[in-house]
Amino acid sequence: MKILHTSDWHLGRPLYGRKRYDEFTAFLDWLAVTIEQEQVNALIIAGDIFDNTTPSNRAQELYYGFLHRISQLACCRHVIIVAGNHDSPSFLDAPKPLLKVLNVHVVGDLPEDPADEVIVLRGTKGEPEAIICAVPYLHDRDLRTVEAGETIEAKNAKLAEGIRQHYERVCQIAEPLRQAAGAIPIIATGHLFTAGGTTVEGDGVRELYVGSLAHVEVQIFPAAIDYLALGHLHVPQIVGLAPTRRYSGSPIPMGYGEARQQKIILLADFTGRQAAVRELPVPCFQKLERIQGPLETILERIAALRRADSTAWLEVEYTGTAPIPDLREQIDAALQDTRMECHRIRNQQVTAQALSGIHEAENLDDLDPSEVFDRCLDAGQIQDSERVELVAAYMEILRSLQEADQLAE
Repeated sequence: MKILHTSDWHLGRPLYGRKRYDEFTAFLDWLAVTIEQEQVNALIIAGDIFDNTTPSNRAQELYYGFLHRISQLACCRHVIIVAGNHDSPSFLDAPKPLLKVLNVHVVGDLPEDPADEVIVLRGTKGEPEAIICAVPYLHDRDLRTVEAGETIEAKNAKLAEGIRQHYERVCQIAEPLRQAAGAIPIIATGHLFTAGGTTVEGDGVRELYVGSLAHVEVQIFPAAIDYLALGHLHVPQIVGLAPTRRYSGSPIPMGYGEARQQKIILLADFTGRQAAVRELPVPCFQKLERIQGPLETILERIAALRRADSTAWLEVEYTGTAPIPDLREQIDAALQDTRMECHRIRNQQVTAQALSGIHEAENLDDLDPSEVFDRCLDAGQIQDSERVELVAAYMEILRSLQEADQLAE
């Protein structure tokens, strides 16, 4: 049996205000063709299908159009979709009965009964082929009871233990089903941050829970799991040197920090319970390029791209020391009559002056919410001894706002 593992599509996500629907469309077209060429039997999407809880009509059209398209393929008998921290669980769950007719199994909100997360995939003759433990993103509220005066360490321990117990429960349900069916694999999903996981600047990966708490160890996942299909981190990677515990990563770069990264999806070909995992490279549908250096280096690189008739989208970072007040004008002139676009220009000299309080023209694009909060703490002369708890509380509030399901009643 062949299982294709992908995650973190983030349909509808812009890049510095630039819509990317052409890229998403190209990826989904390529994915449908790949599923047919590789004769994939089941597709797993391990969370963050959409970029936010209220996806645009265009993003929804891409999603449902893709599901309809692959439902017509004879090879792909099942699709398993779980919610990520960017998704609206209620939005994903709403069409669940209709999608089930197409053999699309959706787990958005965490079911009250863990048995509802355990799905037996059956072949053309009704025989069991695999068991899926379809675990979605586990919210803080699903894992622990808040207690007054709780320390960060106590919260961390509760979250990690809650995640461990949940996977233990679903596997306890899955194992008897496997014993009755024979040597078929148990495949679990997850949308979380494992200890030692790799991220890159600007990829949009949010910290889960409180700050960096509950970066779980790979040992919490039961040995009964034959393949663990993870989402949340955008860099494809193996977890804890275990080749069957994998992040597929995002299929297109979510920021310029990923511009040179080879994107992949993962094909797990099972013989009994043993999986041979193969990385399938995803084509680059829109080239991104980050140019850094003094003005001469920037203009030389743009000239080289012009000669190559590049269609790249650029992020330019000026690192020279000389003031250049007309930096944007010079870059715009260099790009004139090309098919390239420059989406962001960062002037490190101006930023450095701003950070030291000398320059007033600082752009909020240069700061993330945690940096803004740090500035507030600095302005309030908050002592280091008080910062840890304040930052933890702030991050918890920020996370709850980001994950609020606006479509839930």
